[in-house]
Amino acid sequence: MTEYDLARVNERIGGESAFVDDLRAEIGRVVVGQHYMVERLTIGLLAAGHVLLEGVPGLAKTLTVSSLAAAVGGKFQRIQFTPDLLPADLLGTMIYNPGNGTFSIKKGPLFANVILADEINRSPAKVQSALLESMQERQITIGDTTFPLEEPFLVLATQNPIEQEGTYPLPEAQVDRFMMKIKVAYPSRDEELEIMRRMARTGGTETIRAVVAPEKILSARLVLNDLYMDERVEKYIVDLVLATREPGRYKLAALEPLIDFGASPRASINLNLGARAHAFLQHRAYVTPEDVRSVAMDVLRHRVIVTYEAEAEEMEAEDIVRRVLETVEVP
Repeated sequence: MTEYDLARVNERIGGESAFVDDLRAEIGRVVVGQHYMVERLTIGLLAAGHVLLEGVPGLAKTLTVSSLAAAVGGKFQRIQFTPDLLPADLLGTMIYNPGNGTFSIKKGPLFANVILADEINRSPAKVQSALLESMQERQITIGDTTFPLEEPFLVLATQNPIEQEGTYPLPEAQVDRFMMKIKVAYPSRDEELEIMRRMARTGGTETIRAVVAPEKILSARLVLNDLYMDERVEKYIVDLVLATREPGRYKLAALEPLIDFGASPRASINLNLGARAHAFLQHRAYVTPEDVRSVAMDVLRHRVIVTYEAEAEEMEAEDIVRRVLETVEVP
């Protein structure tokens, strides 16, 4: 990319990314702290990647997602996953009309722009799997008819830690559909104080206004394709992913007995897209290795499957990803 092209893309990014600060400010009127979670949700929105949020109840996961959806405009649907939920409750179903003897289609709540799948791991596998086609193919089939979903289409799911009672582990195929898995932490002392002051009162709460149209998000997504990514950064992405599959090639032989399955090719794709979106949020026309490293943990933590030996040594996927990031040479 020439210096002229870089300047031209930089100018486009300046115009297209202007809404980012408005989006953060609007969500910040309701959500205290959780800047990391808001940034990651915005990256998912820009990169057309679904996001899985994990944390104990009460950390504003649902509030943050609903606030983001309201600030973006478009159609928002919240689905509360429960053990008795059926696939038709998500997708829709065929309804028989006895008057004329015909069937009509009633569309389910997945026909929206932003879907909040609340406590997704409270439902059994058959319901979780009902999301697969819509998340990957961005279409839904009811009976013999297939309906394309309107863009932007984004599934933002929350789940409780798997150790909690009444949870069903998400299948690996389902988890891999999520671009990122975010661990939501407790707020700081100052943030907790501000939360208490804002929320410990009766009456109405602040409402979020739409500050960006869905069309603006689609336009911003196209700009991501024009960001400059050096070949060395591309190779760095591939090396990070391959190091989870063949650690011996990257001076990480000690990890081989600890990894059952490494990250899939979706990890490389999502690392690329996530790094581009991160650069976009910084109003930059080029991608750096730091952009890749900033999203690497969230993209890889749910794609590395550890062995029983790793569990016996109390090694988690995050520990392995951290070792990979520390060892693979940064360009």
